[in-house]
Amino acid sequence: MTVKEEPQDAKVARYRSLTTKQALATLLAGLILSFVAGVVELVADVRNMRSEVRSQTEQMLTLIEATAAEAAFQLNTELAEQLVISLQSSDNVAQVELRDDFDRVMFRQGERAHSSNPLYHWLFGDILEYHKLLEYRVHQKDTGRVVGELELSLALPVLGNTFAQRGLLIFSLSLLKTLGIVLLVVWVFSILITGPLLRVYNALHQVNPEQPGHWHRPHLKYNKGDELDHLVKGLDRLLKAFQQGLDQRDHLHTLSSIDGLTGIANRRHFDDHLQHSWETARQQHKPVSLIFMDIDFFKPFNDNYGHAAGDECLQQVAQALRATVTRPDDLVARYGGEEFVCILPDTDLQGARRLAERLQNCIAALQLPHAFSDCSEQVTISIGVASALPDADEVSPERLLRLADTRLYQAKASGRNCIVSSDKHTPALSKKASSAPDKEWV
Repeated sequence: MTVKEEPQDAKVARYRSLTTKQALATLLAGLILSFVAGVVELVADVRNMRSEVRSQTEQMLTLIEATAAEAAFQLNTELAEQLVISLQSSDNVAQVELRDDFDRVMFRQGERAHSSNPLYHWLFGDILEYHKLLEYRVHQKDTGRVVGELELSLALPVLGNTFAQRGLLIFSLSLLKTLGIVLLVVWVFSILITGPLLRVYNALHQVNPEQPGHWHRPHLKYNKGDELDHLVKGLDRLLKAFQQGLDQRDHLHTLSSIDGLTGIANRRHFDDHLQHSWETARQQHKPVSLIFMDIDFFKPFNDNYGHAAGDECLQQVAQALRATVTRPDDLVARYGGEEFVCILPDTDLQGARRLAERLQNCIAALQLPHAFSDCSEQVTISIGVASALPDADEVSPERLLRLADTRLYQAKASGRNCIVSSDKHTPALSKKASSAPDKEWV
């Protein structure tokens, strides 16, 4: 089972993060709602403003109607002047004119104000002009007599500026309310949704592919029992199940590649490693060496000391061999029974011979008593050494293994507790092997 690790550049950029997208989306929605709400409020405010302006103007004209009628009836220009000036002092009023019943102007103040803004004309153009007929009565129950007319014009620029200021205030307040709502929504979402989601994402991003079950499960304080809490629990179960699968894989791999008694590589692992080392050496044009070893007179040892002692002997020999062969690419394996083999990539025959001597010495240093050996009072090993350059088509790892095995048996035939690393006393495996030993086989 192979787990592909997530690349480092998979980290989410800040401008693409979920929090940023949520904040921008909320802000955009808030701005749209703010604009719509501002337009609605502005339309309502325009209606109110029109109603206020019209009501105030008519109320003002009603208040001075009687006095203006008396001034027109008596042709009192001074009183007419006072009335016109008092009306024209209002900011909204542009021009006031008082006429008698002969349509003569008794007094006029101000000028009509114009504006080039079409929006102002559209909003207030129909409420700028006011005409009030002046009726004079001696008694309240008398029928009034028209004695003049009062005209009043409002200042359109003033009304427009007032509208603009009120509209700006409305939109500003709407925008401030929107920003407040956006911040509140982002904060609430950050606590309940985006924050927990980001914690889950960061926890998954930091998962070790080789140990997914040991991930740092995020603590979701405000999500107990909701969908996100169930999601995290499901992820936890999934990662732990995946971890269990990896553990089973490793356990099966260990069972299939490690010798159960000695703890070193078994025959299966040796075959795979030899093939891999051979292909690598062929590509790199480097030699491969093998050391084949056998414990001398192990059957008498096992028969006389017992199987438990025999197993302990195999274990101590295996550990001593593994402690001596320390290069990462080298391999020590139990080939079968009391036989051990060592693969040495990028090692020539001389280097393999020197290592074989060290292995022989490390076994002797164990000082395992063997009273039933014909060559020593302690446990010893016989060794066969072979090396090859995998460049030629005729050579193969199987032939190299047979050559090392043949030299091992030559060492055993020569009295045991010795090393054979040449074909001086070993029959050639083939015509090719015997005809060109310096180029292919050594």
